[in-house]
Amino acid sequence: MNRKTLGSWGEEQAAGYLRRRGYSILDMNYFCRFGEIDIVAKKNKFIVFVEVKLRKDSSFAEAREFVTRAKQERIISTAGFWLMENDSELQPRFDVIEIYAPQGQKGKIKIEHIKDAFQ
Repeated sequence: MNRKTLGSWGEEQAAGYLRRRGYSILDMNYFCRFGEIDIVAKKNKFIVFVEVKLRKDSSFAEAREFVTRAKQERIISTAGFWLMENDSELQPRFDVIEIYAPQGQKGKIKIEHIKDAFQ
């Protein structure tokens, strides 16, 4: 399975996780000149910009550690562009969803949701 297909699968797993917890998915794979946001969702008073990180395990590093400061800045800029295109009175929040899939798509996965992961 190629990286892009596996990444899309991970994003679908994250979106399903969010839906089961009462989030509404507004957008997926939003792209502009600043970068990409994996998932845009809303719940209660928040509009949530979600970065999804899929890894086999955390033996090398936790998935969230791959959301570097430079990546955070690109996500924040991209979120600003999304907000200019989509009127919202909701409070923005930046979350990271880690997905650990030791056997890829075939086995059990573990999902960690880090709310307000960066600002």
